[in-house]
Amino acid sequence: MLILVTGGAGFIGSHIVAALTGAGHEVRVLDALLTAAHRTAPQIPEGVDWRHADVRDAAAVADALRRVDAVCHQAAMVGLGKDFADAPDYVGCNDLGTAVLLAGMAEARVRHLVLASSMVVYGEGRYECSRHGVVRPGPRRVADLEAGRFEPPCPRCGEPLAAGLVDEGAPADPRNVYAATKLAQEHLAAAWARATGGKVSALRYHNVYGPGMPRDTPYAGVASLFRSALARGEAPRVFEDGGQRRDFVHVRDVAGANLTALDDVDGLTEGRLRAYNVGSGEPHTVGEMAAALAASYGDQVPVVTGEFRLGDVRHITASSRRLRDELGWKPQVAFVEGMAEFAAAPLRAG
Repeated sequence: MLILVTGGAGFIGSHIVAALTGAGHEVRVLDALLTAAHRTAPQIPEGVDWRHADVRDAAAVADALRRVDAVCHQAAMVGLGKDFADAPDYVGCNDLGTAVLLAGMAEARVRHLVLASSMVVYGEGRYECSRHGVVRPGPRRVADLEAGRFEPPCPRCGEPLAAGLVDEGAPADPRNVYAATKLAQEHLAAAWARATGGKVSALRYHNVYGPGMPRDTPYAGVASLFRSALARGEAPRVFEDGGQRRDFVHVRDVAGANLTALDDVDGLTEGRLRAYNVGSGEPHTVGEMAAALAASYGDQVPVVTGEFRLGDVRHITASSRRLRDELGWKPQVAFVEGMAEFAAAPLRAG
């Protein structure tokens, strides 16, 4: 198959391109090389059809879609950004870009899409109260966070909650601009599928890490921020108390999930979007991740600061059972080995 990978020069996209070419697919890459993720020209693998263009450019998208069998849509601004002033850029890049791509796919009669979504669409994770069962905590309050009360209480009785795993049937509750744009991408893709008879696999990535992450940028994930600090000879600064639970999944496993979703198109229903969580299945706290990375890198000890970002969520870990059961995917890189590799791996200029 000929696969168009938007954002194929980026961190995750470049690993997907490598997985696709390694599996014998033809690959075409369209990437705008936004400065938030790229400071230098990327290395394009031999045999890849390279297009330097923005996914919001309808003419460039139409040209890139010629003869394409499927699209792997990775192009997006990621992370929380610096402040709300970033909102127009996020919406323009993520949602307008997706709309332009989908319109081009409708015109070109390309009917298979693998969409890079995110676990951030869920907001806070799954919580259970001993008295009231499964509940959804309300928005985090600045006063609580400033006082060091980071764990969300039961919204009905105020008692502590037990965190669990979120499945794909959980209601969406985006709590920052990036999360809102990722959910909008899913809605746009679902509308495209209904209108065209297309098939969509929306892969909700967890905290992706690994070789080639951009360094020294506020738009990167927490793993990249910690690794960048270590490269500067500084200790990683861990927000809150370090007890936030996440699922850190290696980028090669994420690339493998994309490859699996592209190959298993026959199992999808025409006119529908099917969401899949993509995680390692091994939740760890942010503090544990910082400690593992620092221990593998050298002698720096993480600093727990108590600082917070209001747009963050406390715990979000999800079950990837649907992806394993329906498509046969499973992660290959364990947490300890992955962090040791990441500690020694080069980062790209960000």
